[in-house]
Amino acid sequence: MKIPATVITGFLGAGKTTLIRHMLENAGGKRIALIINEFGDLGVDREMVKGCGITGCDLEEENGEDNVIELANGCICCTVADEFLPTIEALLERENLPEHIVIETSGLALPKPLVKAFNWPEIRSKVTVDGVVAVIDTHAVDMGRFADDEVTVQKMRESDENLDHDNPLEEVFEDQLVCADLVLLNKTDLVEAPRLAEIKADLQARVRDHVKFLETDHGQIDPAILLGLDAAAEDDLAGRKSSHDHEHDDHDDDHHHDHNHDEFESFCVSLGPITDPEALEAKLLAVVDSHDILRIKGFLDVPGKPMRHVVQGVGPRFQRYFDRPWADDEQRSSQLVIIGKHGLDRVAIEKSLVA
Repeated sequence: MKIPATVITGFLGAGKTTLIRHMLENAGGKRIALIINEFGDLGVDREMVKGCGITGCDLEEENGEDNVIELANGCICCTVADEFLPTIEALLERENLPEHIVIETSGLALPKPLVKAFNWPEIRSKVTVDGVVAVIDTHAVDMGRFADDEVTVQKMRESDENLDHDNPLEEVFEDQLVCADLVLLNKTDLVEAPRLAEIKADLQARVRDHVKFLETDHGQIDPAILLGLDAAAEDDLAGRKSSHDHEHDDHDDDHHHDHNHDEFESFCVSLGPITDPEALEAKLLAVVDSHDILRIKGFLDVPGKPMRHVVQGVGPRFQRYFDRPWADDEQRSSQLVIIGKHGLDRVAIEKSLVA
């Protein structure tokens, strides 16, 4: 019997990591191997999952093997031949095989090339893609971000004239949606019911037939639904049209594909102890307003507090919370990853944050 694998995709800040944490908390003892493909210099998503605080959580090391495998080179579809295949093979060589594999892709990743990789002879007979899950930030769509329509294009043009000619963000959004077997409309509590119905109808018009839509708040969904789609997506590639198909046909082994990932960049900012997280958030809001920043995420060392403080931001929306105690042998630090369009003024951003 093949081991099922679920690919979880979605744009920056859609709620993928929150969804996975909820899944792990309610997995009912199922052995899940988690592969994280993170865009950025700091293993933030990995640490957020490992900081879940779940009793008996098996995300650290088992028999010297790390159960969380992070591919930090940007986009899985660009690194599969170098890292993804060996990663899956390593999982299949374990004495205690996983019952399910979950892959959290980068917010900038295209899902179809990853699904196609499951047809490689080395793994095809052993693993199947149970389903592709697209997590949609409905509030972001409502605000006109990362959605492919005239209103969105116009709003994004106002901040970057280049988007009138080439908009990789919208291509990524569209490709993730078209490849999905299940679409989760997340953060629905932030959108009025009539507008939510409009968004849902618009997205349903873009997807393949029989794709299911579910509304979620904070990624809360029964893992039995999330991990039981039985789609065998690798056998249905032709039905999952992509705007990048012409770039991958007959060229996958040669890596002659260009996803416009050079349109994005990320860097890490190290800060000292943060005595006032609220004041830092005000600074973050200011730099987001002044620079073309898409995503900010990281951890803070708050003096006098035994727990690590998490910061996550998408555009002007920020979330902060304490996730777990600092370990006795762990060096406390404050680090943030800044992700945005290529050409970020790193010096100005760092100067604003450390001032």
